[in-house]
Amino acid sequence: MKNLTGRQKGAVLMCASAFLFSAMQIAINMAGESVPIMEQIFFRNIISLIISFVIIRKSGGLLFGEKKHQPLLFVRSSFGFIGLIAMFYASAHANQGDVSTLFKLSPFMITLWAAIFLKEKIKRIQIPALLIAFAGAAFVANPAFNSNLFPLFVALLCAFFSSVSYTLLAYFKNKVDGMTIIMHFSTFCVIVCLPFMIYDFSMPTPREFFLLMLIGIFGGLGQIALTYSYRMAPAAEISIYNYSGIVFSIILGYIFLGEVLDISSFIGCGLVISAAAITYIFSGKSDKKTPAKPN
Repeated sequence: MKNLTGRQKGAVLMCASAFLFSAMQIAINMAGESVPIMEQIFFRNIISLIISFVIIRKSGGLLFGEKKHQPLLFVRSSFGFIGLIAMFYASAHANQGDVSTLFKLSPFMITLWAAIFLKEKIKRIQIPALLIAFAGAAFVANPAFNSNLFPLFVALLCAFFSSVSYTLLAYFKNKVDGMTIIMHFSTFCVIVCLPFMIYDFSMPTPREFFLLMLIGIFGGLGQIALTYSYRMAPAAEISIYNYSGIVFSIILGYIFLGEVLDISSFIGCGLVISAAAITYIFSGKSDKKTPAKPN
């Protein structure tokens, strides 16, 4: 990826992250309800904790960052964890189409926070592109919004907490090492999950253990790709590529879960791909091809 610009690298990494998280969701679906939520979240983070620990130790970096960055690192980790819990809860207590659509409000919020707090300039094409991508998400999810209000409110909270967490990833660019951010978040999640997991531990079968490992591997690699994508390009520009996960989820769901594809799925995918292409083309025109300098 040496010849790619910062924005191009960010787009590739965000799409890679979306694919890996979609694969993780397939593994979560296949694991079913027999594995407690906290146990799944524990495995989701333990792999990334190990990976980041090894890399930081080899590079001689700081495991949890400098003291001056601890308050915002804690906010990023806690908001990310709350978003994770909210996602699991809403998914279990409301129609999937309803919660999936509300989850996808996150890129709009990221664009707003990036403009307000990071002083990023919002380009004219970004809002229309986000609206097109969101329409694509709605076509795929086909929401009826006939679920109970509380789970829908929790899904909205998930979008909010996730958007703040992701915006902070962009804020930490050139301030905190990417692996340190991952180490901080993973350690926070593992520590908080551990007592709940011990209390409600369910011995996994060999099949469930294999799926838990896949959840950890896909989730860990997805977290790494996501973290570095926000270090390559402005958060307001890069967040739209997260919608590519919709396309990946449809393809993987069809292959591994036997999910049926209908005309709305194809329309939704077309809208998402069109929005991403529009953003990529217009962003490329203003890209001065400055090399990315992640730390």
